[in-house]
This record gives sequence, structure tokens and C-alpha cells, in this order.
Amino acid sequence: WDNADFSRGVGTTFYQEFSTLNTAKPPFVRDVEAKVRRYLRSSYSAVWTLKITWEKAPVYAAWTDTRKTVTYQAVLTTDGFRSYILMLYQDRGMQWDYTRLTSTNVLIGYT
Repeated sequence: WDNADFSRGVGTTFYQEFSTLNTAKPPFVRDVEAKVRRYLRSSYSAVWTLKITWEKAPVYAAWTDTRKTVTYQAVLTTDGFRSYILMLYQDRGMQWDYTRLTSTNVLIGYT
């Protein structure tokens, strides 16, 4: 586990909410639905989706190195009964130097 550190003014975090209960679905939500259907091999129609993006996030503690950053997203989605989360990482995964972390048994994602 490691933390992003935005205290040096490098990187940003933003979010976008999609409420699609009775509205046309934007391409992003249709893509999320397709991913859920493909991974779970089931039907899925989102009524609400939240995309959170951490862009160019430096590793904690940012005062040591702000050159290696990472961009990643968490996408939460629900059909009102079932809820899912997609963890999306930039190409080549995390760019933080894991050899400088206090623990080197690094895992991307969650359990």
C-alpha cells in the first residue's frame, strides 16, 4: 500500500458523476456496461456511475521525488441492485519506484 501526495502542487484529482436512470447514456457509461458484461458474462445496465481520476499523482512523500507520477481511475457503477468497481491504470502500470517504498511486496488494486 502506498499513498499519493498532492502537497507539492503536482497532480490533481477530479470526478464525474453519471446518473443514467431515465436519460441517454454517454459513451463512457456504455463502455463501463460493456466491460461489466464481458468480465462477468451477465447482463448489466447502469443507473449510476462515478468516475474518479487521480492524474499525475506523485508518491508519498512528494518532497522526495515528484518526477515519477501515475494516473489511475476508480469507476463505481450500479444498476440499483448490484454494484461494481473498475480499477483502471495507465499503460505500464504504476510508475512509482517501489524499491524506495517501506514495503516492496507491491500489489496494484485491492483485496
